[in-house]
Amino acid sequence: MDGMQAYGAGKAGGDFDPVTFFQQPHAILRIVNWLFSLVIFGCIANEGYTNKPSEEREFCIFNQNASACSYAVFMGFMCLLSASALLALDVRFSQISSVKNRKKAVLGDLGLSAFWAFMWFVGFCLLANQWQNSRPEDNPLKEGGDAARAAITFSFFSIFTWGVQSFLAFQRYKLGADSAIFSQDYAEPGQDAGQGPYSAFPGDTVDSPPGGPADGTGDSPVGYQRQEY
Repeated sequence: MDGMQAYGAGKAGGDFDPVTFFQQPHAILRIVNWLFSLVIFGCIANEGYTNKPSEEREFCIFNQNASACSYAVFMGFMCLLSASALLALDVRFSQISSVKNRKKAVLGDLGLSAFWAFMWFVGFCLLANQWQNSRPEDNPLKEGGDAARAAITFSFFSIFTWGVQSFLAFQRYKLGADSAIFSQDYAEPGQDAGQGPYSAFPGDTVDSPPGGPADGTGDSPVGYQRQEY
């Protein structure tokens, strides 16, 4: 019974084992996504904008396209929050007793992970295109070049890490609930249509013997058998 699970976790109420938890693939991916998002956000926020020697205003190193830098910063920050929230949900997931709530959590993980995988694909295409079209004279001091390349690289990796995370969520959804443990309906013993006669002890029965009651009077309740001591 202990091996049966609902949506990838056992019955609620068990002890949380951090060592076992952080060895699970989806927990490792949460941390990887968190780190990738932090790197992208930090690279663009700190070195994504620079100044020309003749101008005081800042401009985006991605072909002076401010929307490219804004997109990368926004994506990095939002995915940082999402990865943290999903990791916290994983920690609490085994404590969720309702199968319906577990299903909602897994579907939310699936939808959010697939969405961010798509958004990182868009972000990678945007950043790579704008960086390729950037002119050397737009960045004469060569500032932020390493940061731009790092942001593009980790944007590319994030497509796959979030994509794999959505696949693992889909696998958990397919796993579903084990009705043997997580049944939503309870039936009193003896109420099932196909259940046999009630037995108080193993091996004992209270069926009426063939031919009627044991004393032959016909007044004894049906199904009662007198015990001789």
